[in-house]
Amino acid sequence: MTVFIASLFLPKTVHFTLPGTPPRGSLSGKSRPGDRPILEKTPTLFQPQPQLNITPPHTPTEEHKRVDPFTNEDGLRVQLPPLDTTAKALGTGAPADRGSPTWGARPDQPMSRANSPPPPSLIDSNRTLQQKAREMGRQGITQPRTLPRSDSHDRVFAHANWRVVSADQGNGGLRNAAEAAAREGKLGDYTWVGTLGMPTEALQGTQQLQDIEDRLATEHDMLSVFCSDKDFDGHYSHFCKQILWPVFHYQIPDNPKSKAYEDHSWKYYVNVNQAFADKIVKNWKRGDVVWVHDYHLLLVPGMVRKKLPDAKIGFFLHVAFPSSEVFRCLAVRKQLLEGMLGANLIGFQIHEYTRHFLQTCSRLLSAEATPDGLQLEDRFVDVVSLPIGIDPVSLSQHRDESEVKKWINIMRERYAGKKLIVARDKLDHVRGVRQKLLSYELFLNKNPEWRDNIVLIQVALSTSEKSELDATVSDIVTRVNSSWANLAYQPVVYLKQDIDYAQYLALLSIADALMITSQREGMNLTSHEYLFCQDGKIGEKKHGSLILSEFTGTSSLFGGNELSVNPWDYRACADAIKTALEMGDEEKERRWNKLYEAVNHHTGSHWFSELGSRLDRVYEEQHRRDQTSVPRLSMSTLIQQYKRTERRLFILDFEGTLVSWGPVNQIIPVSPQRTLDVLNDLLLDDRNTIYVMSGRRPEELDRLFRRVPNLGLIAENGCFLKDCGSSTWIEMADSDQIRTWKESVKNILTYYLERTPGAEIEDRRCSLIFHYKSAEDYEAAMRQATDCASHINDACEEQRVHAIPLDGCVLVEPIDWTKSTAAQKIFADLRAHMAPDITHKSPVDFLMVVGDGREDEKVFKWANTLGEEKVVQEVVTVSLGIRNTEATATLTQGVSGVLMALQKLAQYV
Repeated sequence: MTVFIASLFLPKTVHFTLPGTPPRGSLSGKSRPGDRPILEKTPTLFQPQPQLNITPPHTPTEEHKRVDPFTNEDGLRVQLPPLDTTAKALGTGAPADRGSPTWGARPDQPMSRANSPPPPSLIDSNRTLQQKAREMGRQGITQPRTLPRSDSHDRVFAHANWRVVSADQGNGGLRNAAEAAAREGKLGDYTWVGTLGMPTEALQGTQQLQDIEDRLATEHDMLSVFCSDKDFDGHYSHFCKQILWPVFHYQIPDNPKSKAYEDHSWKYYVNVNQAFADKIVKNWKRGDVVWVHDYHLLLVPGMVRKKLPDAKIGFFLHVAFPSSEVFRCLAVRKQLLEGMLGANLIGFQIHEYTRHFLQTCSRLLSAEATPDGLQLEDRFVDVVSLPIGIDPVSLSQHRDESEVKKWINIMRERYAGKKLIVARDKLDHVRGVRQKLLSYELFLNKNPEWRDNIVLIQVALSTSEKSELDATVSDIVTRVNSSWANLAYQPVVYLKQDIDYAQYLALLSIADALMITSQREGMNLTSHEYLFCQDGKIGEKKHGSLILSEFTGTSSLFGGNELSVNPWDYRACADAIKTALEMGDEEKERRWNKLYEAVNHHTGSHWFSELGSRLDRVYEEQHRRDQTSVPRLSMSTLIQQYKRTERRLFILDFEGTLVSWGPVNQIIPVSPQRTLDVLNDLLLDDRNTIYVMSGRRPEELDRLFRRVPNLGLIAENGCFLKDCGSSTWIEMADSDQIRTWKESVKNILTYYLERTPGAEIEDRRCSLIFHYKSAEDYEAAMRQATDCASHINDACEEQRVHAIPLDGCVLVEPIDWTKSTAAQKIFADLRAHMAPDITHKSPVDFLMVVGDGREDEKVFKWANTLGEEKVVQEVVTVSLGIRNTEATATLTQGVSGVLMALQKLAQYV
C-alpha cells in the first residue's frame, strides 16, 4: 500500500548549471543525492541584505512589485540538512510568500512562458521584439504564452547539467509531519505528488524533462506534475493568491473585481487540478491511499473520485475556512465544495473551521450536516478537526548546532539589560503587522518607564502585497524610532527580509515575549516553536509570555494560558505587552507548562498518524454502509431467524415504509387496509411486540391506528411515546426546553415566511416545519429555506435544536429526543418489566427495525450495536432508501416488499 501525498510543491526541485556560469554548491553538473543549493550570502539579523531583483507587473490592471510565486506555502521553515545554508522561511502554519528570485528569473531555472520574455542576455538580437516586450511590460500587460521566444533559451536548458536539490518552498509543516511520522514508524511507503516549483514548459518534450521525472520517481519517491507555465501562473498567482487566499482569510478581493477575470483564472485552476488528478489516477493501485492538501487542490478529490469511485481519499485544509457569508461570494463556490466532497474524510485545523464548512455546505448545497459530517444523496463524508503541529525531535537537533549557541551569546551581549519582544510575519494585511506596531507605539506612550528597556524585533517577510502597507509600516517604525531612539537604544528593529535559521532559533530562545497579531490565520506554528525554544535546553529558562491573536487557529489549543488579544483593539494589545513584561516568574512558569504540554501533544507526527487512522476507520465504515455493498434482505434467512426466537420486537417506520409518502402537513384520514391487516396479523402472536414510529403528531397516529389494538406508537420522531395497550402518551421531551427554543425559532421562521409568498409554518408540539412546496417561486423559496436552516443552526446551536432541509420543507426539531432515544426507552422498559425469575440477558431475542429515512439511521445503528455486543440474539435492520445506510439489509421493492415480508412472518403463529 502506498500513501500519495499531494501538495502543490514537491519537497525537491531542480537547479541547472548553465554554460559559462559557476555551479552553485556543487563542482559537478549532474546532481548527486544530498546536494543542496547554497546562497552566496546568508541573511543576517544584523547585516540586512539588499532586496533581490524583481520582475515586471503580473496583473492586467496595475503595476506593482512581484516576488516569487513559488514560495513557502505554510511559512514553516523547511528544515534542510546542515549542508544547505539557504535562508528558509518558517513557522506560521499558513501560506506565506518570501523574497526569493522571481519565478523564471533565477539563473539556475528556466524562464516562464507565462510572463515576460527572457532577459536580453538569453535571447537573440531581435531588438524589435525586445522593445515590444518592454513597452508591454510598462503598460502592465501580461505577455501571452504565444509571444515569440528564442529557441536558444530552450536549447540551453534542454542540454544543461542539472541536480536535484531540496526545495525552499512548499508546505513545511506538512513536510516535517510526514518525515516525523515515517521516522517513528507511523507512515510506511509514501509518495509525494506535486510540481517542481519552477517553469517547465521550456523543457516539454525533451529527454531532459524525462530524466528529471525518472530521477525524482526512482530515487526520491516523488511524482512530478507538469503543466504549462500559463496554467500554473493563472492557477497560483491569480486564482489562488488573488481570489482564494483573501476569501479564505475573510477578505473579499478588491482586485480583480469583475467576474470575467475570475472566470479567466478559474480555467487555469481547473487545469492544474486536473493534472494532479490525472497523475494520481495513472499511478493508483487498489489499496492505495490518497491525501490531498490545501486550497490549491480543492478540486482534486472530486476529480479522482470520478475516475476511481472506490479510492480512499482524504483532504486537509491548512488555512482557515471562512463563514458561509464570506465563502458564498465566490462565483465558483459550488464547484469548490463539490470538489472537496470527493474525499472520504475532510480535515480542518480547528472546530471553528469545521463548523463553517458544514454550515456552508448545508446552505449552498442543501446537504444535511451532522456533527460527524455531511450526508449526501448517495454517501456520507466525514468531517473532522485536527490541528497540525511541529516536529520536536527535528527542532531539538537543529537547536544543538553550534551556530545557534553562538548567536544566543551574540544577542545576549547586544541586548543585555533589555526586554525583547520578537515577531516574524509575512508583510500583508492578514498578518496584522501594522496593528502590532501601532499597539507597541501606544504601549511606549502609556508606559514611559519602559522606554530604553524594551526592544521589538520585527522580521517581515517579503510579499506581493501592495506597497501601501509596506510604506505605512515603514512610517510607523520611523516615527517610533525617531521619538525614542538614541545613540545607544533603538525601540524597533525592523528587518524586511528573513533571517538565518540559527538566528531565528536563537531569537526565540532569548525572547521575553512573542507577539502574533494575525487578523486571521489557520494555524500559527511559530508560537509552537517559540514555546519549545523556551525550555532552557540551550540557555536560561525564560518561560516567556505568548501574546497571541484570538483569530489564529492556534489560540483554540492553548486554553487561555496565552495572552489572547484582538488585533484591532490597540489598547488591549498595549496592555498585553505590559502584562507580559511584568508577569511574575511563578505565573510565567505555570502558563508555559500548560502551553508546552499542548505543543508536545499536538505534534506533526501525531497529526499525520491520527489523520491516517481516522481515514482508515471512516473509509471502512462508509464502504460498509454503501447501498451497493449492503445485501438484499434474504427472506429465507429472515424466516429462520424469526422461527427460532420467542420474544420479538418490531420497530417500523410509518411513511415510506408501511405506507407511501403523503403530504406531511395534512392528516391522512385512514391507513391503507392492507397495512392494518398485516399489523393485526402479526399481533395475533403474543410473542410479538410492534411499535410504529413517525414524525406525525400523537393525535394523528391515534386516528390512523385506532383499529390496531396493542400497537405501540412513537410520534414526532421520538418526542412522544405510547406503549402497547396503553391509552395515554408519554412526553419524552422537556416541555419547558421545547417552549424556550420554539420562541426563538418562530421569530426566525416568521422572518423568512414574510419573504417567501406561498410558504407556511406548521407548529407541532415538539417541532416546527417550514413548508415551501406551494410557494409562488419555488427556486427562490428553496434558497430562502436553505438560508433559514443555516440561520437556525447558527443561532440556536446552544439550545440543542437543529434544522434539517428536506424535500419541500425545513424540519426544526430537538437534538436530544429522536427515534433512537424512544427505541432505547422501549427496550429499557421491556427489560424492567421482565419477571424477576427470568435470567435472560435481554427482554427480546429478535429485533427487527425497518425504515427509509435519514432519521431512521440512528435506530439502525443502535440496533446493530445490540447485535454486535450479543445483547440480542437476532437483529435485522432493513433500509428502503437508495442512500448509504447503517442497515444490514435493503429492500428494493419499497412498501410492497415490507408488507409482503411481514405477511410471510405472520403465517408462522
